[in-house]
Amino acid sequence: MIKVLANDGLDFNCKKQLEDLGVDVLDFHYDNESLKKEIKNFDVIIVRSVTEVRKDIIDKAVEGKKLKLIIRGGVGIDNIDVGYARLKGIEVYNTPYASSVSVAEMVLAHIFCLAKFLNQSNVTMREGAWNKKQYLGIELLNKTLGIIGMGRIGKELALKAKALGMNVIYYDILGEIDKTYGEFKDFKYVLKNSKFLSINVSGNKAIIGKDEFKIMRNDSFLINCSRGNVVDEQALLYALENKEILGAGLDVFSSEPIKNKKLLSCKNVSLSPHVAASTKEAQDKIGEEIICIIKEKFDI
Repeated sequence: MIKVLANDGLDFNCKKQLEDLGVDVLDFHYDNESLKKEIKNFDVIIVRSVTEVRKDIIDKAVEGKKLKLIIRGGVGIDNIDVGYARLKGIEVYNTPYASSVSVAEMVLAHIFCLAKFLNQSNVTMREGAWNKKQYLGIELLNKTLGIIGMGRIGKELALKAKALGMNVIYYDILGEIDKTYGEFKDFKYVLKNSKFLSINVSGNKAIIGKDEFKIMRNDSFLINCSRGNVVDEQALLYALENKEILGAGLDVFSSEPIKNKKLLSCKNVSLSPHVAASTKEAQDKIGEEIICIIKEKFDI
């Protein structure tokens, strides 16, 4: 029997469908030390963003000669040592199609919050304030949205933004993709000319830091719903405090749960706790992709 460990949890319907196929699924979280001991008992491990599958875990899996597959339920695979796993004969997959709509919608949600002061008024009204004259918002019509990373999420975001009447410019390391999604420009041009700048890339390397903030418009907003480390948080704080940019919308952070109290206290920052992909629809799609991967890999 195929044994699967869902170390960061698994959608109920996905678990049931796998069990109906004769797969033994354990929906349980092992910490790193416990996982080293238990990983040898499983053919497949499914992780989200919490569990890190590094060399030490992979080495223990290899000792057990059982693990064949690592699945990341989501897009980013920076919490898995992919190259090392494949070198050891363990295949690695993600579910790249599942959350594009959900994440794109979250980017827009943060844009709306910042444009209409929803993040601030939601707090101040509960405190008894009626700051009607302080919250002069802006329309999104004809405003420029810059997108860094025109992958699946970037494309979904571009189409939704254009439907709102926004102008879309973008930069992608692969070059120009398709004029359908907006105008391709170089990196610095996108930084300099965007009213709203959305970061939609994977990886752990900071691509937005102090130099990039100095290029951005001082009336612009940064939105990051990709990975926390792609934006230098200290540089972001400096940019906010020194009015190099007007505000930010953040779903991801360099350390999660967030420990940066200064960032938490910034009034011109819209915050959410890494939930951009946490929708019922996205979880259903992730489950469907996971089932397809396992069925194909084990021919069931």
